Amino acid sequence: MSVIYERVALIGLGLIASSMFWAIKRSGLAGEVTGYARSAETRDTARRIGLCDRVCDTAAEAVAGADLVVLCVPVGAMGQVAAEIAPHLAAGATVSDVGSVKAAVIQAVGPHLPDNVHFVPAHPLAGTEHSGPESGFATLFDNRWCLLVPVEGTDPDAVVRLGRFWQEMGANVDTMEADHHDLVLAVTSHAPHLIAYTMVGVADDLRRVTDSEVIKYSAAGFRDFTRIAASDPTMWRDVFLTNKEATLEILGRFTEELFALQRAIRTGDGAHLHDYFTRTRAIRRGIIEAGQDTDAPDFGRAKAVR
Repeated sequence: MSVIYERVALIGLGLIASSMFWAIKRSGLAGEVTGYARSAETRDTARRIGLCDRVCDTAAEAVAGADLVVLCVPVGAMGQVAAEIAPHLAAGATVSDVGSVKAAVIQAVGPHLPDNVHFVPAHPLAGTEHSGPESGFATLFDNRWCLLVPVEGTDPDAVVRLGRFWQEMGANVDTMEADHHDLVLAVTSHAPHLIAYTMVGVADDLRRVTDSEVIKYSAAGFRDFTRIAASDPTMWRDVFLTNKEATLEILGRFTEELFALQRAIRTGDGAHLHDYFTRTRAIRRGIIEAGQDTDAPDFGRAKAVR
């Protein structure tokens, strides 16, 4: 393992940026890592826990001389941040991001960047329901996928270099076209999050009727909905507003499937339900075989120790 970038600048210091820092340090991938967060409180926390080699008080200071700049802010803020740092980027630097929407990020960021930098959007498919600078850990990306979505005309060497960087942080790397990425993520992440938010919202309404029994008797299914629905609200608001078309398309398909299941339940069509559940069960086996989860009981989570 060796240094891939002499100086990496992390703009935004939440879960992903903090995990990137610890993964970079674990593998010695950068000579120096600078960081910036809009909130003074977040910057103070980062300094206190040793997050980044140098925490800067402006984004301009953080990106100065960096050969890799990674935007780790909500997708709705990326255009503004790109405009702020653009005059201060070093010639030949690579600018990337970690947003879970790609077409909107490319449209928002690309026009602000000077011609002498490389723009290689990226999306690490990793995270937890926690957020903030203290939530990161070095192994977050291990055996997870990071999708690179280079814009047209990008220097292939810059793409290869960034891919190697993510691989050394533990990730599997693939490339994908932006619109296809956004459709895939609408299926695998965005729509499931919206469904989880909705189910927890329904339960919250019901809780007022059942005197908190919904909370007290939470089974594994609802418990996991609440874990997903605990994710950062600003990030997910921006995801749905910026990946609107793909999310609405998948939600339309979901609604059709839901109506079919409602009809099967109403008419007592057990064969339809059994066939449907058998087919969907195979998806779970595929995820395990792909190494993206474990088949250990209780979703692989350790029992809580009291």
